[in-house]
Amino acid sequence: MSFIRFDNSTAIVNALKAGNAEELSKYLDNFIDLKLPEKEEIKNIGKNQAGIAIQSFFKQNGIKGFELSSQRDMNGTMYIAGKLQNSVKGYNITMLLKTKDGSQQIITLRIN
Repeated sequence: MSFIRFDNSTAIVNALKAGNAEELSKYLDNFIDLKLPEKEEIKNIGKNQAGIAIQSFFKQNGIKGFELSSQRDMNGTMYIAGKLQNSVKGYNITMLLKTKDGSQQIITLRIN
């Protein structure tokens, strides 16, 4: 019997490409490490608070797209990196995803 693992990475990348922070927030783990520009890194921030912070960042900075630059899977941990696009310079984003209950969840999200 084979174990079927649902790959959220495509949905996560699509949410970023659409500039949709609300959709992206669905894939956050219950607690994540979050780093936003000009703010201190927050360790173990709850999913709801992190989602609100990310949505607010996307809105304030007019995030409207994403360009994937790297995606690697290493022993159940996935790394996704790329550039968030807005009308100015854009932001680099890196995420770590861990497989939990058969699907991938974002455990670390850094934007700079």
